[in-house]
Amino acid sequence: EKFFEDPNFNVLLRGCTERLAQHDIPLLLMLAESDDDRRRLTRYITSGHVDGVLLLSNHSGDPVAAELHDAGIPLVVCGKPIGLGSKVSYVAAADREGAQEMVRHLLTGNRRRVGMVTGPLDMPGGPDRLAGYRDVLAEAGLPYDPALVVEGDFRRSGGERAARRLLAQAPDMDAVFVASDLMALGVVNVLQQAGRSVPGDITVGGFDDSPAATAIAPALTTMRQPFDRISAEMVRMLLAQIAGEDTAGVILPTELVVRDSA
Repeated sequence: EKFFEDPNFNVLLRGCTERLAQHDIPLLLMLAESDDDRRRLTRYITSGHVDGVLLLSNHSGDPVAAELHDAGIPLVVCGKPIGLGSKVSYVAAADREGAQEMVRHLLTGNRRRVGMVTGPLDMPGGPDRLAGYRDVLAEAGLPYDPALVVEGDFRRSGGERAARRLLAQAPDMDAVFVASDLMALGVVNVLQQAGRSVPGDITVGGFDDSPAATAIAPALTTMRQPFDRISAEMVRMLLAQIAGEDTAGVILPTELVVRDSA
C-alpha cells in the first residue's frame, strides 16, 4: 500500500518498464512486506526465473540486496544502499547536496528556526538529507536543535503527525524542510489548520518534485529528482551486468524548483 501511495514509485516503475520494453524485456513486479515474503522472493529469483533485478526500495538490515548480490544475480538498487558500501551497484539522487541547497534557500529572508521532517533513517536518502540539513546549519552558524527534527515515513499521514510534533516542540519554527513532497502535503495541511500561513509564518520546502508538489496551495518549492534519468540509468546498468560487464554507483544531480511555499 505504501508503494502505490508514493508517486515516486509509480514514476520509477513506469520509466523502468518503458526502458525495458525498448529491449523487448518484460518487467515482473514483486513486493515483499514480511520476512516470509522476502524469503520467497529471494528463493524465486535465485532459482533462475529472472535475468536480473531492479530493487526500487530497501531498508538497512534488509538482507535481500546482499543475498542477491552474493548469489551472482545482476542487481541495481534505487538509492544508495545503507551498510553495503560499494558492494552493490546503485543509482541515486544527490540527496545530501540537494538538502543543502534547499536549506540554504529556506534560510534566506532571515529565517533562523528551520525544522526538518526526515525520511526513514534506515532507507536510502534518509540519513543523507538529514546530513545536508545539519551541514548548512553549521555553515550558517546555527545550532542543531533536536526539537526541530522529527522522523517521518514518506507518507502524507506521516507528514501530518510530524508537523503536529514540530509545532508542539518548536512553536517558534519559521521554516521547515520536508524530505518528500508527499509528506510536505501533510505538513502544509497541519500548519494551515493551526493558523500558520505558508509562506508568511513558515516557509516549506520539499524534495522530489512529484505531482504532489503542485497539488496543494501554495504550490511547493522543492528539489527535483531526475526520475527519468534514474530509471534509464538503472536499466542501462542492469543490462550491462546481464551482458557480463561490471557496474558501480551513480549519483545524479538534483535541481531547486522555486514555487510559492518558500
